[in-house]
Amino acid sequence: MKAGSKRTQEGMTLIEVLVALVILGVGLLGAAAFQLNALKYTDSARMTSQASFIAYDMMDRIRANAAADYTIAPPASGNPDVTRDQDLFDFNANIVSSLGATATGSVTVNQQVYTITITWDDSRAAKADDSRRSFILSSRTAIDPVVTP
Repeated sequence: MKAGSKRTQEGMTLIEVLVALVILGVGLLGAAAFQLNALKYTDSARMTSQASFIAYDMMDRIRANAAADYTIAPPASGNPDVTRDQDLFDFNANIVSSLGATATGSVTVNQQVYTITITWDDSRAAKADDSRRSFILSSRTAIDPVVTP
C-alpha cells in the first residue's frame, strides 16, 4: 500500500448490516408462516384420521351386532346391558371428544348398506366458506347366503 493512498475500508458499514438483518428477518417470517400452515394442515389431517377410526370402529360394532337397529338417535347415557345403546353412546362420545363439541355423527341403512357420516368443524385449516368437513363410510353388512350345488 502506498503512503499517499486513501485507507481501504475495513469491516462492514452500518447500512450493510441493516440490509442483512432485513433479509434475515424476511426469511425468518417466511419460515414461521410455513410452520404455521404445516401445523394447521397437520391438525386437519389428524381430525380426518380420527373420523376414519371412529367410523370404522362403529362399522365393526354394527357387524358384530347385526340384528340391532343402529339408525336411532344416540342415548344420553351409556347402557352396558343393551349393546346397541352402549355402541351408539360410545360413537357419539368418541366424536365429541376427538373432533369437538360441534361434531356430529349419524348412521343410516338402505337395503343392508350402512352409511356412517361424521361431520366436524375444520375452520382452522379451511377457508371460512368451507369450514365443515365430512367423512362418509358405506358398507354392506349382510352376509350373502352360501349356495351349495
